[in-house]
Parts: sequence; structure tokens; C-alpha cells
Amino acid sequence: MTEISTRIKALAFDVFGTVVDWRSSIIMECEALGRRKGVTRDWARFADEWRGGYAPAMDLVRKGRLPWTNIDSLHRMVLDRLLSEFEIDGLTEEEKDHFNRAWHRLSPWPDSIRGIERLRTRYVVATLSNGNVSLLVDMAKNAGLVWDCVLSSELAGHYKPDREVYLTAASLLGLEPGEVMMAAAHRDDLEAARSFGLGTAFISRPLEFGPQGKPDTASGGDFDIAAEDIIDLAEKLGA
Repeated sequence: MTEISTRIKALAFDVFGTVVDWRSSIIMECEALGRRKGVTRDWARFADEWRGGYAPAMDLVRKGRLPWTNIDSLHRMVLDRLLSEFEIDGLTEEEKDHFNRAWHRLSPWPDSIRGIERLRTRYVVATLSNGNVSLLVDMAKNAGLVWDCVLSSELAGHYKPDREVYLTAASLLGLEPGEVMMAAAHRDDLEAARSFGLGTAFISRPLEFGPQGKPDTASGGDFDIAAEDIIDLAEKLGA
């Protein structure tokens, strides 16, 4: 066993993009809406812009320009703007709410369920996502993901990459930051976690942004572990 695998007691997973394939899932939800409503649009661009509005909306909260607002509400703010920009009319409030909750229904990457199951045989395995708790619980049930604990930025009243998110997660697990490993497909998340004392595992997701996208990459020395997927991470941690 490696030094890192014996020191770490819990893994905290980023979810959007790392554990679930948000882009393909949202495109499918958009296409289903289009069929119901007889609307044809560039749904891949719609999905990308919906996701693209996520970080700027969070920054409004992080910088104090909005009071604490959960991800469901931020997604809805972006959705309302996109429905107008893409000239999609005639949705009832109930239909808009259901569409907004597409983020609760994202599908996992093929390796996610088995990889998490393996890791749970040896470690406490939790989410650590900017998604709100109810979103993460719904997603887990829908996708068949089994977590030991659902942790969210919502519990800290901050969004990643704020310090409070990572340290609150460690505290709630009853662990020191160095006993928790952040697992993510995004360098900024891992770099922040590392700066606050957490271990780091990069998980490659080359198709997160589609075949023409530009996902983050990492080499072996960039973080404590660089894995091809979650099953590979389990292998590298001896689970």
C-alpha cells in the first residue's frame, strides 16, 4: 500500500462531470422537450450555455452580489434567460420546473457505479458538490449511485472553491483535511482542495464537454493520483 492510500480515510467526489455525464444527459432532456413541444433548436449549444452560466451565477453568490442561493435556483435563473434567447415559448411553470430538474436526473459515466462500490469497501465515500443536497439525493437515487454521505457546498453556505467548503466537509466527517481526498475531473477544484490540506485525485473525463470539447488534463505528478476513471482510482488506492 502507498503512503497516500494508508493516510486517506475518506474520498469526497465532485459530481457534475466527474461522476455523471451532465452534457449528454442535458442534451437528451432538451431533445425530449423539443419533441413534446414540436421545437427544434441547437440543443448541444443550449446544454453548453446552460452549464456555462453556472460558474458566473455562483460567483454572484461568492462575491456577495446575491444572497445565498442554491444551485437549483441558479440553474433556473440561467434557464429563464436561455428560454428567452432561444425563443422557446409556451412552457407552463410546471414544465419549466420539471425541465430545470433535469440536473437531478443526470446519468453516471459507465465506470462510476462500480468504481464507487469498490472504493466504499475501504473508504468513506461522499459527494462534495456545489449541487444542493436535494439535487444530489435525487440524482443518486435516479442514477443508482450509492454514497456513504451526501455533502454539499450548501452545508457550508459557500461555493467551491471557497475554503469553507473543503474544511466543512472534513469537519463533518470528523477527519483532518489531510485524511480526506478530493476526487475531481477539474484542476481548479483539486488545486483549491490541495491548498487547504486535502489529498487530491484527478479523474480523466475526456468527453465531459463533448467530442470537440477541451477537458482538463493532468500528468502523474500534478496531483497525488491521476486516474483514467473511478475504477482506475480504486485500483490505485488498493480497493
